[in-house]
Amino acid sequence: MSQRETTRRDFLKNLGIVLAAGGFSRGLSAGPAASRPNIILCMTDDQGWGDTGYNGHPVLKTPNLDKMASEGLRFERWYSGAPVCSPTRGSSLTGRHPYRYGIFHANVGHMRDQEVTLAEVLKTQGYTTGHFGKWHLGTLTTEVKDSNRGRPGQTEHYAPPWEHGFDTCFSTEAKVPTWDPMKTPGADTPYGTYYWSGPGRRVTENLDGDDSRVIMDRAIPFVRSAAKQNAPFFAVIWFHAPHLPVVAGPRFRAMYRDQDPKVRAYYGCITAMDEQVGRLRAELETLGIARNTMLWFCSDNGPEGNDSAPGRTKGLRGRKRCLYEGGVRVPGLLAWPEKIETPRVVQMPCSTSDYFPTVLDVLGLRPDRQPEPIDGVSLLPLIEGRMDQRPGPIGFQSRNQLALIDNRYKIYSKDKGDTFELYDLVNDLSEERNLATEKPEIARKMIDRLNAWRVSCQQSLDGKDY
Repeated sequence: MSQRETTRRDFLKNLGIVLAAGGFSRGLSAGPAASRPNIILCMTDDQGWGDTGYNGHPVLKTPNLDKMASEGLRFERWYSGAPVCSPTRGSSLTGRHPYRYGIFHANVGHMRDQEVTLAEVLKTQGYTTGHFGKWHLGTLTTEVKDSNRGRPGQTEHYAPPWEHGFDTCFSTEAKVPTWDPMKTPGADTPYGTYYWSGPGRRVTENLDGDDSRVIMDRAIPFVRSAAKQNAPFFAVIWFHAPHLPVVAGPRFRAMYRDQDPKVRAYYGCITAMDEQVGRLRAELETLGIARNTMLWFCSDNGPEGNDSAPGRTKGLRGRKRCLYEGGVRVPGLLAWPEKIETPRVVQMPCSTSDYFPTVLDVLGLRPDRQPEPIDGVSLLPLIEGRMDQRPGPIGFQSRNQLALIDNRYKIYSKDKGDTFELYDLVNDLSEERNLATEKPEIARKMIDRLNAWRVSCQQSLDGKDY
Protein backbone atom coordinates (compact mmCIF):
# COMPACT_ATOMS: atom_id res chain seq x y z
CA MET A 1 0.00 0.00 0.00
CA SER A 2 1.37 3.44 -0.95
CA GLN A 3 2.16 6.12 1.61
CA ARG A 4 -0.60 8.24 0.09
CA GLU A 5 -3.20 5.50 0.47
CA THR A 6 -2.10 4.76 4.03
CA THR A 7 -2.36 8.43 5.01
CA ARG A 8 -5.80 8.80 3.47
CA ARG A 9 -7.05 5.63 5.14
CA ASP A 10 -5.84 6.79 8.57
CA PHE A 11 -7.34 10.27 8.12
CA LEU A 12 -10.70 9.06 6.89
CA LYS A 13 -10.89 6.32 9.49
CA ASN A 14 -10.84 9.03 12.15
CA LEU A 15 -13.88 10.55 10.45
CA GLY A 16 -15.81 7.32 10.79
CA ILE A 17 -15.19 6.52 7.11
CA VAL A 18 -14.02 3.23 5.70
CA LEU A 19 -11.98 2.79 2.52
CA ALA A 20 -12.92 -0.09 0.28
CA ALA A 21 -10.18 -2.06 -1.43
CA GLY A 22 -8.92 -0.14 -4.43
CA GLY A 23 -10.66 3.15 -3.58
CA PHE A 24 -13.21 5.03 -1.51
CA SER A 25 -16.57 3.73 -0.40
CA ARG A 26 -19.49 5.35 1.41
CA GLY A 27 -18.89 5.34 5.12
CA LEU A 28 -21.01 6.16 8.16
CA SER A 29 -20.66 9.65 9.57
CA ALA A 30 -20.48 10.30 13.29
CA GLY A 31 -23.19 12.95 13.24
CA PRO A 32 -26.81 13.23 12.05
CA ALA A 33 -26.35 14.75 8.58
CA ALA A 34 -30.00 14.48 7.57
CA SER A 35 -29.51 15.97 4.13
CA ARG A 36 -26.34 16.10 2.09
CA PRO A 37 -26.22 19.52 0.41
CA ASN A 38 -24.67 20.07 -2.96
CA ILE A 39 -21.52 22.15 -2.62
CA ILE A 40 -20.10 24.62 -5.14
CA LEU A 41 -16.92 26.63 -4.61
CA CYS A 42 -16.66 29.51 -7.08
CA MET A 43 -13.49 31.57 -7.14
CA THR A 44 -12.25 34.42 -9.28
CA ASP A 45 -8.61 35.27 -9.94
CA ASP A 46 -7.21 38.64 -8.75
CA GLN A 47 -10.60 40.28 -8.08
CA GLY A 48 -10.19 43.02 -5.48
CA TRP A 49 -12.38 43.61 -2.44
CA GLY A 50 -13.77 46.70 -4.13
CA ASP A 51 -14.45 45.03 -7.48
CA THR A 52 -18.19 44.40 -7.05
CA GLY A 53 -21.29 46.50 -7.38
CA TYR A 54 -22.62 45.43 -3.97
CA ASN A 55 -19.48 46.79 -2.31
CA GLY A 56 -19.99 50.24 -3.76
CA HIS A 57 -18.10 50.24 -7.04
CA PRO A 58 -19.40 53.28 -8.96
CA VAL A 59 -19.09 51.81 -12.47
CA LEU A 60 -18.59 48.05 -12.47
CA LYS A 61 -21.73 45.99 -13.10
CA THR A 62 -22.08 42.74 -11.12
CA PRO A 63 -25.88 42.30 -10.84
CA ASN A 64 -25.76 38.59 -10.11
CA LEU A 65 -23.19 38.90 -7.33
CA ASP A 66 -25.21 41.82 -5.98
CA LYS A 67 -28.32 39.64 -5.92
CA MET A 68 -26.42 36.81 -4.26
CA ALA A 69 -25.11 39.24 -1.62
CA SER A 70 -28.66 40.46 -0.92
CA GLU A 71 -30.03 36.93 -0.49
CA GLY A 72 -27.38 35.13 1.56
CA LEU A 73 -24.35 35.83 3.68
CA ARG A 74 -22.09 38.71 2.70
CA PHE A 75 -18.71 38.44 4.41
CA GLU A 76 -17.16 41.81 5.18
CA ARG A 77 -13.94 40.13 6.34
CA TRP A 78 -13.42 37.21 4.00
CA TYR A 79 -9.74 36.30 3.65
CA SER A 80 -8.00 34.38 0.92
CA GLY A 81 -5.53 31.87 2.32
CA ALA A 82 -2.66 33.80 0.76
CA PRO A 83 -1.99 36.95 -1.30
CA VAL A 84 -1.39 34.86 -4.43
CA CYS A 85 -3.39 32.20 -6.23
CA SER A 86 -1.85 28.73 -5.82
CA PRO A 87 -1.57 28.78 -2.01
CA THR A 88 -5.15 30.02 -1.63
CA ARG A 89 -6.43 27.19 -3.82
CA GLY A 90 -4.61 24.65 -1.69
CA SER A 91 -6.15 26.07 1.48
CA SER A 92 -9.63 25.81 -0.06
CA LEU A 93 -9.30 22.07 -0.65
CA THR A 94 -7.42 21.00 2.48
CA GLY A 95 -8.36 23.46 5.24
CA ARG A 96 -4.63 23.82 5.83
CA HIS A 97 -2.21 26.65 5.28
CA PRO A 98 -0.13 25.93 2.16
CA TYR A 99 3.14 26.39 4.04
CA ARG A 100 2.32 23.02 5.60
CA TYR A 101 2.81 21.22 2.28
CA GLY A 102 5.12 23.37 0.20
CA ILE A 103 2.89 25.52 -1.99
CA PHE A 104 4.63 28.72 -0.97
CA HIS A 105 3.74 30.83 -3.99
CA ALA A 106 2.42 30.61 -7.54
CA ASN A 107 4.20 27.92 -9.60
CA VAL A 108 5.93 26.57 -6.48
CA GLY A 109 5.35 23.04 -5.16
CA HIS A 110 2.21 21.02 -5.80
CA MET A 111 -0.60 19.25 -3.97
CA ARG A 112 1.25 16.52 -2.12
CA ASP A 113 0.05 12.95 -2.45
CA GLN A 114 -0.31 12.69 1.32
CA GLU A 115 -2.74 15.61 1.58
CA VAL A 116 -6.44 14.76 1.85
CA THR A 117 -8.65 17.03 -0.23
CA LEU A 118 -12.28 17.93 0.29
CA ALA A 119 -13.10 16.14 -2.96
CA GLU A 120 -11.64 12.90 -1.62
CA VAL A 121 -13.61 13.11 1.60
CA LEU A 122 -16.85 13.92 -0.22
CA LYS A 123 -16.44 10.97 -2.56
CA THR A 124 -16.65 8.70 0.48
CA GLN A 125 -20.04 10.26 1.24
CA GLY A 126 -21.52 9.45 -2.15
CA TYR A 127 -20.73 12.75 -3.84
CA THR A 128 -19.76 13.07 -7.48
CA THR A 129 -16.98 15.62 -7.87
CA GLY A 130 -15.89 18.00 -10.60
CA HIS A 131 -13.21 20.62 -11.15
CA PHE A 132 -13.65 23.35 -13.76
CA GLY A 133 -11.22 26.14 -14.64
CA LYS A 134 -7.86 27.04 -13.17
CA TRP A 135 -6.12 24.36 -11.08
CA HIS A 136 -2.63 25.77 -10.35
CA LEU A 137 -1.82 23.09 -7.78
CA GLY A 138 0.49 21.10 -10.02
CA THR A 139 1.04 20.22 -13.66
CA LEU A 140 -1.50 18.33 -15.79
CA THR A 141 0.73 16.55 -18.30
CA THR A 142 4.14 14.94 -18.57
CA GLU A 143 3.88 14.43 -22.32
CA VAL A 144 3.82 17.87 -23.95
CA LYS A 145 4.84 21.45 -23.21
CA ASP A 146 1.93 23.07 -21.38
CA SER A 147 1.52 26.30 -19.45
CA ASN A 148 4.12 27.31 -16.87
CA ARG A 149 5.61 24.00 -15.79
CA GLY A 150 4.21 21.13 -17.83
CA ARG A 151 7.00 19.53 -19.90
CA PRO A 152 7.70 16.17 -21.56
CA GLY A 153 9.13 13.85 -18.94
CA GLN A 154 8.70 16.38 -16.11
CA THR A 155 7.02 14.40 -13.33
CA GLU A 156 8.15 16.23 -10.19
CA HIS A 157 5.14 18.53 -9.96
CA TYR A 158 2.58 16.39 -11.79
CA ALA A 159 -0.49 16.58 -9.53
CA PRO A 160 -3.67 16.88 -11.62
CA PRO A 161 -7.16 17.21 -10.10
CA TRP A 162 -8.17 13.73 -11.28
CA GLU A 163 -5.54 12.30 -8.92
CA HIS A 164 -6.85 14.33 -5.99
CA GLY A 165 -10.48 13.29 -5.83
CA PHE A 166 -12.16 14.81 -8.88
CA ASP A 167 -14.25 12.57 -11.15
CA THR A 168 -14.89 15.13 -13.89
CA CYS A 169 -12.34 17.74 -14.95
CA PHE A 170 -12.04 20.64 -17.35
CA SER A 171 -8.88 22.18 -16.04
CA THR A 172 -5.89 24.32 -16.92
CA GLU A 173 -2.59 24.33 -15.09
CA ALA A 174 -2.52 28.13 -14.82
CA LYS A 175 -3.74 31.34 -16.45
CA VAL A 176 -5.28 31.81 -19.89
CA PRO A 177 -6.65 34.93 -21.65
CA THR A 178 -10.13 35.79 -20.43
CA TRP A 179 -11.41 35.87 -24.04
CA ASP A 180 -10.46 33.23 -26.63
CA PRO A 181 -8.45 31.41 -23.94
CA MET A 182 -6.42 29.26 -26.31
CA LYS A 183 -5.12 32.19 -28.36
CA THR A 184 -2.47 34.81 -27.67
CA PRO A 185 -4.28 38.15 -27.44
CA GLY A 186 -3.85 40.18 -30.60
CA ALA A 187 -2.34 37.26 -32.51
CA ASP A 188 -3.66 34.08 -34.06
CA THR A 189 -1.10 31.89 -32.29
CA PRO A 190 -1.60 29.33 -29.50
CA TYR A 191 -1.33 30.78 -26.02
CA GLY A 192 0.33 27.62 -24.74
CA THR A 193 -1.92 26.69 -21.82
CA TYR A 194 -4.49 23.98 -22.52
CA TYR A 195 -7.65 22.59 -21.00
CA TRP A 196 -7.42 18.94 -19.93
CA SER A 197 -10.22 16.52 -19.01
CA GLY A 198 -8.00 13.65 -17.87
CA PRO A 199 -4.60 12.04 -18.40
CA GLY A 200 -3.54 12.72 -21.97
CA ARG A 201 -6.96 14.16 -22.87
CA ARG A 202 -6.57 17.69 -24.17
CA VAL A 203 -9.85 19.48 -24.93
CA THR A 204 -10.14 21.00 -28.41
CA GLU A 205 -13.84 21.86 -28.84
CA ASN A 206 -15.91 24.88 -27.71
CA LEU A 207 -12.98 27.03 -26.61
CA ASP A 208 -13.75 30.34 -28.33
CA GLY A 209 -15.17 33.51 -26.82
CA ASP A 210 -15.60 34.32 -23.16
CA ASP A 211 -13.53 32.02 -20.96
CA SER A 212 -15.98 32.16 -18.05
CA ARG A 213 -18.71 30.95 -20.39
CA VAL A 214 -16.40 28.22 -21.71
CA ILE A 215 -15.90 27.01 -18.13
CA MET A 216 -19.59 27.16 -17.24
CA ASP A 217 -20.47 25.23 -20.39
CA ARG A 218 -18.71 22.27 -18.74
CA ALA A 219 -19.86 22.84 -15.18
CA ILE A 220 -23.58 23.04 -15.92
CA PRO A 221 -23.83 19.63 -17.68
CA PHE A 222 -22.02 18.15 -14.67
CA VAL A 223 -24.61 19.71 -12.35
CA ARG A 224 -27.48 18.55 -14.55
CA SER A 225 -26.18 14.99 -14.66
CA ALA A 226 -25.84 14.82 -10.87
CA ALA A 227 -29.34 16.27 -10.38
CA LYS A 228 -30.80 13.77 -12.85
CA GLN A 229 -29.23 10.91 -10.89
CA ASN A 230 -30.36 12.47 -7.59
CA ALA A 231 -26.74 12.40 -6.45
CA PRO A 232 -25.12 15.08 -4.29
CA PHE A 233 -22.28 16.86 -6.05
CA PHE A 234 -19.18 18.90 -5.28
CA ALA A 235 -18.23 21.37 -8.00
CA VAL A 236 -15.13 23.57 -7.90
CA ILE A 237 -15.48 26.38 -10.45
CA TRP A 238 -12.34 28.48 -10.54
CA PHE A 239 -12.63 31.28 -13.09
CA HIS A 240 -9.56 32.85 -14.68
CA ALA A 241 -11.12 36.32 -14.74
CA PRO A 242 -9.87 38.96 -14.10
CA HIS A 243 -6.26 37.65 -14.16
CA LEU A 244 -3.94 38.85 -16.92
CA PRO A 245 -4.16 38.58 -19.93
CA VAL A 246 -7.40 40.54 -19.46
CA VAL A 247 -9.58 40.59 -22.58
CA ALA A 248 -13.32 41.19 -22.88
CA GLY A 249 -15.65 40.43 -25.77
CA PRO A 250 -17.40 43.14 -27.80
CA ARG A 251 -20.70 43.02 -25.89
CA PHE A 252 -19.00 43.42 -22.53
CA ARG A 253 -16.57 46.11 -23.71
CA ALA A 254 -19.53 48.08 -25.03
CA MET A 255 -20.97 48.25 -21.50
CA TYR A 256 -17.98 50.40 -20.52
CA ARG A 257 -17.38 52.40 -23.69
CA ASP A 258 -16.66 55.55 -21.66
CA GLN A 259 -13.64 53.95 -19.97
CA ASP A 260 -10.13 53.63 -21.35
CA PRO A 261 -9.36 50.31 -23.11
CA LYS A 262 -7.55 48.66 -20.18
CA VAL A 263 -10.37 49.47 -17.76
CA ARG A 264 -12.97 48.48 -20.36
CA ALA A 265 -11.41 45.03 -20.65
CA TYR A 266 -11.10 44.56 -16.89
CA TYR A 267 -14.66 45.58 -16.09
CA GLY A 268 -15.97 43.68 -19.09
CA CYS A 269 -14.42 40.34 -18.14
CA ILE A 270 -15.72 40.65 -14.55
CA THR A 271 -19.24 41.38 -15.82
CA ALA A 272 -18.94 38.41 -18.17
CA MET A 273 -17.97 36.21 -15.20
CA ASP A 274 -20.85 37.65 -13.18
CA GLU A 275 -23.24 36.68 -15.98
CA GLN A 276 -22.08 33.08 -15.66
CA VAL A 277 -22.68 33.10 -11.90
CA GLY A 278 -26.24 34.19 -12.70
CA ARG A 279 -26.52 31.43 -15.28
CA LEU A 280 -25.42 28.87 -12.70
CA ARG A 281 -27.91 30.10 -10.11
CA ALA A 282 -30.73 30.05 -12.66
CA GLU A 283 -29.83 26.46 -13.56
CA LEU A 284 -29.93 25.42 -9.90
CA GLU A 285 -33.42 26.92 -9.65
CA THR A 286 -34.59 25.21 -12.84
CA LEU A 287 -33.34 21.86 -11.57
CA GLY A 288 -35.09 22.38 -8.24
CA ILE A 289 -31.89 22.00 -6.22
CA ALA A 290 -31.05 25.61 -5.31
CA ARG A 291 -32.41 25.36 -1.75
CA ASN A 292 -30.10 22.54 -0.76
CA THR A 293 -27.00 23.83 -2.53
CA MET A 294 -24.20 25.64 -0.71
CA LEU A 295 -22.92 28.13 -3.29
CA TRP A 296 -19.75 29.89 -2.14
CA PHE A 297 -18.02 32.73 -3.97
CA CYS A 298 -14.72 34.49 -3.32
CA SER A 299 -11.53 35.73 -4.96
CA ASP A 300 -8.13 34.09 -4.55
CA ASN A 301 -6.30 37.33 -3.60
CA GLY A 302 -6.34 41.07 -4.09
CA PRO A 303 -6.03 42.93 -7.40
CA GLU A 304 -2.98 42.90 -9.65
CA GLY A 305 -0.79 45.94 -10.34
CA ASN A 306 -0.39 49.27 -8.56
CA ASP A 307 -3.00 51.81 -7.55
CA SER A 308 -3.35 52.98 -11.15
CA ALA A 309 -4.44 49.49 -12.30
CA PRO A 310 -8.19 48.87 -12.79
CA GLY A 311 -8.64 46.55 -9.81
CA ARG A 312 -9.82 48.23 -6.62
CA THR A 313 -9.41 47.49 -2.91
CA LYS A 314 -11.89 50.18 -1.76
CA GLY A 315 -9.27 51.90 0.35
CA LEU A 316 -7.58 48.83 1.81
CA ARG A 317 -3.80 48.99 2.04
CA GLY A 318 -1.77 46.83 -0.32
CA ARG A 319 -2.66 44.62 -3.27
CA LYS A 320 -1.83 41.17 -4.66
CA ARG A 321 1.34 39.61 -3.16
CA CYS A 322 0.96 41.71 0.00
CA LEU A 323 -0.31 40.65 3.44
CA TYR A 324 -1.82 44.02 4.18
CA GLU A 325 -5.61 43.85 3.91
CA GLY A 326 -5.76 44.76 0.22
CA GLY A 327 -3.85 41.60 -0.68
CA VAL A 328 -5.97 39.10 1.25
CA ARG A 329 -9.36 40.64 2.11
CA VAL A 330 -11.52 39.70 -0.87
CA PRO A 331 -15.18 39.42 -1.89
CA GLY A 332 -16.89 36.56 -0.02
CA LEU A 333 -20.46 35.29 -0.36
CA LEU A 334 -22.57 32.26 0.54
CA ALA A 335 -26.03 31.40 -0.79
CA TRP A 336 -27.75 28.41 0.85
CA PRO A 337 -31.52 29.01 1.02
CA GLU A 338 -32.23 25.93 3.12
CA LYS A 339 -30.09 27.32 5.96
CA ILE A 340 -30.00 31.05 5.24
CA GLU A 341 -33.54 32.40 5.08
CA THR A 342 -32.64 35.87 6.29
CA PRO A 343 -29.74 37.59 4.52
CA ARG A 344 -27.14 39.28 6.66
CA VAL A 345 -23.71 40.87 6.65
CA VAL A 346 -21.03 38.94 8.57
CA GLN A 347 -18.32 40.91 10.36
CA MET A 348 -16.42 37.93 11.78
CA PRO A 349 -13.17 37.16 9.95
CA CYS A 350 -13.49 34.02 7.81
CA SER A 351 -11.12 32.28 5.42
CA THR A 352 -10.83 29.90 2.49
CA SER A 353 -9.33 27.44 4.98
CA ASP A 354 -12.76 27.29 6.61
CA TYR A 355 -14.41 25.47 3.69
CA PHE A 356 -12.99 22.07 4.66
CA PRO A 357 -14.02 21.97 8.37
CA THR A 358 -17.36 23.63 7.58
CA VAL A 359 -18.35 20.97 5.08
CA LEU A 360 -17.24 18.18 7.42
CA ASP A 361 -19.36 19.73 10.17
CA VAL A 362 -22.38 20.07 7.87
CA LEU A 363 -22.14 16.36 7.05
CA GLY A 364 -21.74 15.40 10.69
CA LEU A 365 -18.17 14.17 10.25
CA ARG A 366 -16.66 14.98 13.63
CA PRO A 367 -13.38 13.18 14.29
CA ASP A 368 -12.26 12.60 17.86
CA ARG A 369 -8.85 13.91 16.85
CA GLN A 370 -7.25 15.41 13.76
CA PRO A 371 -4.35 13.37 12.36
CA GLU A 372 -3.03 16.60 10.86
CA PRO A 373 -3.51 20.26 11.91
CA ILE A 374 -6.46 22.01 10.26
CA ASP A 375 -6.10 25.79 10.18
CA GLY A 376 -9.71 26.58 9.34
CA VAL A 377 -12.74 26.50 11.62
CA SER A 378 -16.28 25.33 10.97
CA LEU A 379 -18.56 28.18 9.96
CA LEU A 380 -21.72 26.12 10.50
CA PRO A 381 -22.40 27.78 13.89
CA LEU A 382 -22.03 31.16 12.19
CA ILE A 383 -24.37 30.13 9.36
CA GLU A 384 -26.92 29.03 11.95
CA GLY A 385 -26.57 32.28 13.89
CA ARG A 386 -24.81 30.74 16.88
CA MET A 387 -21.38 32.36 16.45
CA ASP A 388 -20.20 35.92 15.84
CA GLN A 389 -16.61 35.74 17.08
CA ARG A 390 -13.89 33.61 15.52
CA PRO A 391 -12.64 31.02 18.03
CA GLY A 392 -9.04 31.21 16.81
CA PRO A 393 -6.83 33.51 14.75
CA ILE A 394 -5.96 33.25 11.05
CA GLY A 395 -2.25 32.88 10.29
CA PHE A 396 -0.50 33.97 7.12
CA GLN A 397 2.95 33.57 5.66
CA SER A 398 4.07 34.62 2.18
CA ARG A 399 7.78 34.77 1.46
CA ASN A 400 9.20 37.40 3.86
CA GLN A 401 5.78 38.50 5.13
CA LEU A 402 3.96 37.23 8.22
CA ALA A 403 0.57 38.12 9.65
CA LEU A 404 -1.93 36.95 12.26
CA ILE A 405 -5.50 38.22 12.39
CA ASP A 406 -8.06 37.84 15.18
CA ASN A 407 -11.49 39.36 15.66
CA ARG A 408 -10.06 42.85 16.16
CA TYR A 409 -6.30 43.07 15.79
CA LYS A 410 -3.70 42.18 13.21
CA ILE A 411 0.03 41.71 13.64
CA TYR A 412 2.11 42.14 10.49
CA SER A 413 5.78 41.74 9.58
CA LYS A 414 7.44 42.45 6.25
CA ASP A 415 10.83 41.01 7.25
CA LYS A 416 10.21 37.47 8.57
CA GLY A 417 9.57 38.69 12.10
CA ASP A 418 12.45 41.09 12.66
CA THR A 419 9.94 43.92 13.15
CA PHE A 420 6.17 43.93 13.69
CA GLU A 421 3.28 46.31 13.15
CA LEU A 422 -0.04 46.11 15.02
CA TYR A 423 -3.35 47.33 13.64
CA ASP A 424 -6.87 47.62 15.02
CA LEU A 425 -8.88 46.40 12.02
CA VAL A 426 -12.21 47.35 13.58
CA ASN A 427 -11.30 51.03 13.88
CA ASP A 428 -8.52 51.32 11.29
CA LEU A 429 -9.62 49.52 8.15
CA SER A 430 -6.83 51.05 6.04
CA GLU A 431 -4.04 50.03 8.47
CA GLU A 432 -2.74 53.57 8.85
CA ARG A 433 -1.92 53.64 12.57
CA ASN A 434 0.69 51.21 13.89
CA LEU A 435 -0.18 50.41 17.53
CA ALA A 436 2.80 48.14 18.29
CA THR A 437 4.40 50.59 20.75
CA GLU A 438 1.06 51.76 22.21
CA LYS A 439 -0.24 48.27 22.92
CA PRO A 440 2.86 46.13 23.52
CA GLU A 441 1.04 43.42 25.51
CA ILE A 442 -1.44 42.76 22.70
CA ALA A 443 1.40 42.77 20.19
CA ARG A 444 3.48 40.31 22.24
CA LYS A 445 0.59 37.86 22.70
CA MET A 446 -0.15 37.88 18.98
CA ILE A 447 3.51 37.48 18.07
CA ASP A 448 3.77 34.48 20.41
CA ARG A 449 0.71 32.88 18.79
CA LEU A 450 2.10 33.60 15.34
CA ASN A 451 5.46 32.04 16.22
CA ALA A 452 3.77 28.92 17.64
CA TRP A 453 1.72 28.60 14.46
CA ARG A 454 4.86 28.93 12.32
CA VAL A 455 6.51 26.11 14.27
CA SER A 456 3.45 23.94 13.63
CA CYS A 457 3.59 24.73 9.90
CA GLN A 458 7.27 23.83 9.76
CA GLN A 459 6.59 20.50 11.47
CA SER A 460 3.93 19.79 8.88
CA LEU A 461 6.28 20.74 6.05
CA ASP A 462 8.85 18.35 7.49
CA GLY A 463 6.33 15.52 7.16
CA LYS A 464 5.45 15.13 10.85
CA ASP A 465 1.71 15.06 10.00
CA TYR A 466 2.16 12.05 7.75
